[in-house]
Amino acid sequence: MTTLITGATSGIGEALAYKYADAGEQVIACGRNTDKLAKLSAHSNIERCEFDATNLQDIRSSTVAYTQFDRVILNAGNCEYIDDARNFDSALFTRVVTTNLLSMGYCLEALLPKIKPGGQLVIVSSSVTYLPLPRSQAYGASKAGVSYLANSLAVDLNDVDVTLVHPGFVKTPLTDKNDFPMPMAVSAEKAASYIYKGVEKRRKEVHFPYRFTLILKLLRMLPTPLWLKLAKGLSR
Repeated sequence: MTTLITGATSGIGEALAYKYADAGEQVIACGRNTDKLAKLSAHSNIERCEFDATNLQDIRSSTVAYTQFDRVILNAGNCEYIDDARNFDSALFTRVVTTNLLSMGYCLEALLPKIKPGGQLVIVSSSVTYLPLPRSQAYGASKAGVSYLANSLAVDLNDVDVTLVHPGFVKTPLTDKNDFPMPMAVSAEKAASYIYKGVEKRRKEVHFPYRFTLILKLLRMLPTPLWLKLAKGLSR
């Protein structure tokens, strides 16, 4: 079995690369960090593949030697917050949407045709999509687009199974910069375990940690005015 993973040089992607490699699969670890890719490729079951996920031609040229994958996990992403919505930062918004959403389109064009019939496409989004949250205009909008993209692909793809992943808070270098509490946060290794088990079962959605994501799903059933009042309280 061959699994390609984008965003494999840090956080969830790195943990997934080792998880699948330790399970005996051949892993194609993708990212831009040369040093981290070199470290990953020291594992006998991990092969490095360096490219910028926001550059279609870079993806194509770096993966031209690969003809078929059993599984592709699109995980690359970034998070930046808009601290002053009244003075909206369009440059920040563009960066986040490009990295999190547009890159998905580039990766799909280059890699989806190489997933073998009966294979799997795994797309990592975020539980932020369940509810509008403070300062999340860029990150939340990009991940909402990712979730819709995955669900739409699940409708149209007849020979590839699609799994959409909605993580809660995960302790990674990306979230280390967060200046707010992260309730029920799990390690990257625990997150990788949740994803691995869900993908093995070919679940349509994998969300975790379950208590946290279930709470969010219940909260989104509140009337919009009530949730907005609560959310405004969180931002103070």
